[in-house]
Amino acid sequence: MAPKFIPLDPDFVARVRAGGPDANGQAAEVHVSSGQGTPCRSCMRHVPEGQNYLILAARPFPEAQPYAETGPIFLCAEDCRPWEGDGVPPILENSPSYLVRGYCAENRIVYGTGRVTPAEEIASYAASLMEDPKIAFVDVRSAQNNCFQTRAVRG
Repeated sequence: MAPKFIPLDPDFVARVRAGGPDANGQAAEVHVSSGQGTPCRSCMRHVPEGQNYLILAARPFPEAQPYAETGPIFLCAEDCRPWEGDGVPPILENSPSYLVRGYCAENRIVYGTGRVTPAEEIASYAASLMEDPKIAFVDVRSAQNNCFQTRAVRG
């Protein structure tokens, strides 16, 4: 079964856009996009050139715990339609590889699943990980900077 890639939690996104705190308790920074290198974790597209975007800390886990990584991400500053597409979202087509790793239902890394994966193999590797019933979801992160990109769940 093909994995379903999901955007960052829309409630968190709405709170941050409204001026609420990020995962570090701070307001997001506002910047202007050059059109490249600004992957929005909501619409899963790059923020278009000249449009404002936010830089903030995100922790895509329900609570703080040792495996709940927090790191910088980008969001369109204005409302955008959260990704609902099939297949690999556009933000995963801009680097040669990504860090892909499985997590259990308790939001802990399942050791032995993490792998730097060529971009064209992300969907197939995520699907293969989810064949294991102990894998609840798969996170995709930047292989160079470890920034959270998206989460894959069973489609």
